[in-house]
Amino acid sequence: MDLSSLKAAEGSRQSANFRRGRGHGSGNGKTAGKGHKGQKARSGAPRIGFEGGQMPLYRRLPKRGFKNRNTKNIVGINMSALEVFDNDAVVTVESLIEAGIVSNPRDGVKILGGGELTKKLTVQVNAFSESAKEKIESLGGKAEVI
Repeated sequence: MDLSSLKAAEGSRQSANFRRGRGHGSGNGKTAGKGHKGQKARSGAPRIGFEGGQMPLYRRLPKRGFKNRNTKNIVGINMSALEVFDNDAVVTVESLIEAGIVSNPRDGVKILGGGELTKKLTVQVNAFSESAKEKIESLGGKAEVI
């Protein structure tokens, strides 16, 4: 390392276009982009969503139910979708994406027992239904949970 290779940390420098309050010639002088007077021009301007003392929208709308923040969003695929693979193929989440069966696997992929399968496959996904596991293994394939 030498002096010629030093540079500022990523995100620590702002663009020169945004040096506010540095005179008329800067294009952002005098009022520094805040306009003339008014509540939004002052320090201590209200927070986002503040409606001047009126009951804010986020408090007027009814709150219903419960949103579990630990919920997993698992994509389900029927057995019939696996027919596109060749006999003795290894089916992974990546190969499902390449085949266009899954576009966004989110938190995982689960194979469901819907439809028929006629090929011996080694399927490596996040979860299987009981019927799907039975169908795969009855054809001599393997159902592996990753």
